[in-house]
Amino acid sequence: MALIETVDLWKTYVMGSEEIHALRGVSIQIERGEYVAIMGPSGSGKSTLMNLIGCLDTPSKGSYLLNGKQVSQMNDNELARIRNEEIGFVFQTFNLLPRATALRNVELPLVYAGMAAKERDLQARGALEKVELGSRMNHRPNELSGGQRQRVAIARALVNNPSILLADEPTGNLDSKTGVEIMALFDRLHKAGNTIVLVTHESDVAAYAHRTIHIRDGQVENDVRRAA
Repeated sequence: MALIETVDLWKTYVMGSEEIHALRGVSIQIERGEYVAIMGPSGSGKSTLMNLIGCLDTPSKGSYLLNGKQVSQMNDNELARIRNEEIGFVFQTFNLLPRATALRNVELPLVYAGMAAKERDLQARGALEKVELGSRMNHRPNELSGGQRQRVAIARALVNNPSILLADEPTGNLDSKTGVEIMALFDRLHKAGNTIVLVTHESDVAAYAHRTIHIRDGQVENDVRRAA
């Protein structure tokens, strides 16, 4: 059973009197443990697809199965649980709380999950160790470099041991050297068993993935696996 399966997925936005089809019948399967890049030019529909996979949005037509469960039949509480526990999000803009330390930022999903403080602290520390930021736990975002902030964001995405790590242009706000370090971190996480789905328009970032799905005009243009 695929971890992610979309069947004839459509997303249509109504803008005034016209309809804009952001996705036009996308069918893909992603297995557990895969490392996949979703590529495409601006406006191709790749971010829309990411939002649907991440349960941040719902399709206009078609179906999406996550872990064999039909997402369209879930209520708001179930969707919130999946977003918090099954999917770890990494955004281009880090989305960290400026006044909170790295440790508190990483703890956030566990607070929402209702975990006890002692356990939260332990799990958040473990996630920061995984991204090699054990020594910066008590620093606030403004005391960290861009690369370190992105590591904090990745630790926060990992803290619930999610089924999928979803990264949207994770190196977009970083210089090229730091970008390479972050991609090396994703490599290690994938080798440790994480399923990674990466959205990017940069081919050098997509090259790290083992499979690249190209989206153009809301459709899958091609789906290429890299030879091992």
